[in-house]
Amino acid sequence: MQNIQEIFVRIQENKKKLKDLKSMYKDALAGAQEYQEILDKMKTLRERKKQIENTIKQDFASELTKMDDLKIDLLSDQEMISDAAITQMMKGETVAVTDEYQNEYEPSFSVKFKKIT
Repeated sequence: MQNIQEIFVRIQENKKKLKDLKSMYKDALAGAQEYQEILDKMKTLRERKKQIENTIKQDFASELTKMDDLKIDLLSDQEMISDAAITQMMKGETVAVTDEYQNEYEPSFSVKFKKIT
């Protein structure tokens, strides 16, 4: 197994290479005349789409409020189920849930590294 530091350094190097390649690609796109014309058309269409969406949003104000409330409830419940799963695992218990079709789910955890400031 490789050293965590070596893997971290390799990830950082590959991120830099990817960033450079993306920058070169964006520069090439910026130089293409037809691409720029299409971008302008897309901008106009996006503005029109936004106008239509705003008109419809006015008609569905109460439904949109319900949607926002449901999103908040879902986030809260997701945090609650995560906390409960971690607590159960820390106690050494098996953690699994079943949906309406009898499909079983188990928790999945990941580790992320955050820069220390």
